Amino acid sequence: MTLDRARSLDAADPLAFARDRFSLPDGLAYLDGNSLGALPRATPAHIADVVERQWGGDLITSWNQHSWIDWPQQVAAKLAPIVGADSSELLIADSTSVCLFKLLVAGLQAQTGRRVILTETGNFPTDNYVMQGIAGLLPGAELRIVARGDLIDAIDDDTAVVSLTHVDYRSGERLDMAAVDRAAHAAGALTVWDLSHSAGALSLDLHSDGCDLAVGCGYKYLNGGPGAPAWLYVAERLQARLTSPISGWMGHADPFAFAGDYRPADGIRKFLTGTPSILALAALDCGLDTFAGVDMAAAESKAKALTGFFVEVIENCCGIDLTSQHVRSRHGSQIVVPHSHGYAVMQALIARGVIGDFRAPDLMRFGFSPLYNRFEDAWSAAVILADLLETGSWDDPRFHARRAVT
Repeated sequence: MTLDRARSLDAADPLAFARDRFSLPDGLAYLDGNSLGALPRATPAHIADVVERQWGGDLITSWNQHSWIDWPQQVAAKLAPIVGADSSELLIADSTSVCLFKLLVAGLQAQTGRRVILTETGNFPTDNYVMQGIAGLLPGAELRIVARGDLIDAIDDDTAVVSLTHVDYRSGERLDMAAVDRAAHAAGALTVWDLSHSAGALSLDLHSDGCDLAVGCGYKYLNGGPGAPAWLYVAERLQARLTSPISGWMGHADPFAFAGDYRPADGIRKFLTGTPSILALAALDCGLDTFAGVDMAAAESKAKALTGFFVEVIENCCGIDLTSQHVRSRHGSQIVVPHSHGYAVMQALIARGVIGDFRAPDLMRFGFSPLYNRFEDAWSAAVILADLLETGSWDDPRFHARRAVT
């Protein structure tokens, strides 16, 4: 587990070319791409062009001249090969929570006689908040939460939608999407997947897995910038059947007719709501461009190699056994190291140039982006963690002081 070995693995990395597409500070091991992707080199100039030339120079004519009006679908088309979908099934819009609300309600309303949204106890909390709100909003709707091991057996004739997070934000465990989709379809239910911790790090094939509906954020592995807009997926076979519950201007069949009554657009565009955020779309456009020429099977292979190497170095340097926590063949692109004072240890790591994050109650998270993270990053993070734990230098009052964002 030497630095030389890490560097030899980096030298043989078939995706090493992608790192040059990002602006990364020297001497820093950035292992938080599962929360916020690194800055693509092209983003500042592209946003400046949109602001200064398109908005500043061409003003409102840019909606036509620069096709701003079509950006929610044009930018989404770049996502298609990353998630294994057709461009006609994808849309950039709103936040992940708003997209999830739209698809869950649309699914419920299309499933006549079925009123249950089914999820599991470990599902991403924010998604569960949205489901709780829907259950309180729609008469007869019910949210049913079961243990992960009981999930498949809990899908029954009352289940309208099964809504799950593909990769657990804490443990990194990956659910078997195809198996859940098969079980849901056999019972007549639809599936809605949150792919925020998957898209851009794992090889996805929404078509082959039988996915019905999906959402994801743009600011994690897709490198779209802080607060980047989300994306949604509606399988083409369902688009005529589903109706967006938010009848917004941009989802109208003819927005500039200003008709008195709402008439939804055909296809995926019906799930648009308000005016798209052009500056945010410009940043996400650059984030998706960083995947040009990247085979997602190779990206997942590198993610698995990075996390596996990190675990090996941690076990050798720190004496921490992580193998029982992680089934590496069914794992996302992050590793979690538990520690009773994990928050303070993570703050000490950040002070030493290793950036990860912390999730309560005791989890230090290390996210690996296959596009820009190196094996050397994994090695240096593990070695610095070992030093902090051995010396106890993490136990300093300044590292225990909690900040708003962990």
